[in-house]
Amino acid sequence: MALNIVLIEPEIPNNTGNIGRLALATGSKLHLVRPFGFEIDDTRLKRAGLDYWKHLDVIYYETAEDFFNINKDAHFAFLSSHGTKTHWEIPFKDDMFLVFGKESVGLSKQIIEANQQDLYKIPLYSKHVRSLNIANAVGIVVYEGLKVLR
Repeated sequence: MALNIVLIEPEIPNNTGNIGRLALATGSKLHLVRPFGFEIDDTRLKRAGLDYWKHLDVIYYETAEDFFNINKDAHFAFLSSHGTKTHWEIPFKDDMFLVFGKESVGLSKQIIEANQQDLYKIPLYSKHVRSLNIANAVGIVVYEGLKVLR
């Protein structure tokens, strides 16, 4: 029972470090797609990931195109505030890829348009909140997936 967490162009090292710790805690693989908004040896990334980073199963990609070409036969769920289905409707499968966009703008318009059938959102119950912090969003979706798969 494993999931793949994909961060496309992450911008904030603390978020990526926390997501790395979550990936390790849940037995998930972390896929990081460049460009990053930080250096991979950033002390904030290491601090958030603590001393866990060296144990993490992490794969790096130069571009989103590289990521999708390498993993073209995988099962995907794309998370975006533009989704019309909720994360509770994701048909979780072992080894599924959960794809998240960058903190400032989310997934690109091209990725959203090309993957409408696999686009999901985490519902928000306040009109005063646009989105959740990405580390929180990843945690919600990964643990929902583990609950379904166990």
